[in-house]
Amino acid sequence: MRRVVFNQKGGVGKSTIACNLAAIAAVRGKRTLLIDLDPQANASRYLLGEALDEQQKTLANFFEDILGYKLFPETLESFVVPTRFSNLAVLPSDARLEEVQSKLESRYKMYKLREALEKLRTFDEIFVDTPPALNFFTRSALIAADTCLIPFDCDDFSRRALYSLLDSVREIRADHNRGLRVEGIVVNHYQARARLPLRLVDELRAEGLPILDTFLSASIKIRESHHESMPMVYLEPRHKLTEEFAALYDLLSG
Repeated sequence: MRRVVFNQKGGVGKSTIACNLAAIAAVRGKRTLLIDLDPQANASRYLLGEALDEQQKTLANFFEDILGYKLFPETLESFVVPTRFSNLAVLPSDARLEEVQSKLESRYKMYKLREALEKLRTFDEIFVDTPPALNFFTRSALIAADTCLIPFDCDDFSRRALYSLLDSVREIRADHNRGLRVEGIVVNHYQARARLPLRLVDELRAEGLPILDTFLSASIKIRESHHESMPMVYLEPRHKLTEEFAALYDLLSG
């Protein structure tokens, strides 16, 4: 299973959701890989911590090889970095991804990630974190994916961005990846006592949008999780938010 977590709006929790779902999968005994396609490398930092600074090879090197910078390019698996957590590995990002993006796009290399992942047999589940933009890396991820998961922050700006996002996913499915499926929209930073989130969710459901039943609560604990470079299932296994991530994973896996 290759699952992309995507929203072209920033600040909606893509990296947090991707990493925490990957961690749940790993704890459940799945050999799990997180691919970080965002040059900001937040997901890489979340899972690797300070060890990210020691990495000599990242996805930037993989894409440089695609451009022909290396006579004998390495396989994608050679760029995989194990984390300190059992069953969980990461293909880390770094800022150099931005430097190669325009060259990759001009040479129409959008199918290379899918080709590389089809040869990668080591993992049971793959989660892909994407940049907050519909760019080369996001398109590559959607072309390579089985499913797409869309985080949604409960505000009007996020709602307006949602319609454009769904149109983009439909276009990529029609033109490049007939098997791509939208698994659903994940309501994130949910505050049950606030009126606006509940109203927005009800309105989106009334429009027929695939809002998932499991919501992710707003919690200050997630900031501690980021600071410690430790997804919630490792930091606080019995926390309410951890249970919500586990319920979301079970919903998607069921």
